[in-house]
Amino acid sequence: MIRVTLFKSARGDITGFSCKGHAGYAEEGSDIVCAAVSVLSITCANALQSVAGAEPEITEKDGFLTASLREDQLSHDSQVILRTFEQGIRDMAASYPKYISFTAR
Repeated sequence: MIRVTLFKSARGDITGFSCKGHAGYAEEGSDIVCAAVSVLSITCANALQSVAGAEPEITEKDGFLTASLREDQLSHDSQVILRTFEQGIRDMAASYPKYISFTAR
């Protein structure tokens, strides 16, 4: 199962996310759920840099990706990107609840 956690500040701004695990929907290389979460999370991390001009702290290894922003990087653009990521993950978790869990804290 892929566990996605969205991190929020006390003000309610999204400060980052983590994705851990593998979906197990299909064999490696054919797992559409894992591929979809990977595309959403990597695109989000890249867009925080290229679109929002932020410099997120990113950690990536097999089955794990985390991206986090400092408070001074919580711009309108970064929030739009992170809210779009949140919507995509929520939709995926609703469609594939056995393979993706989503929490926000």
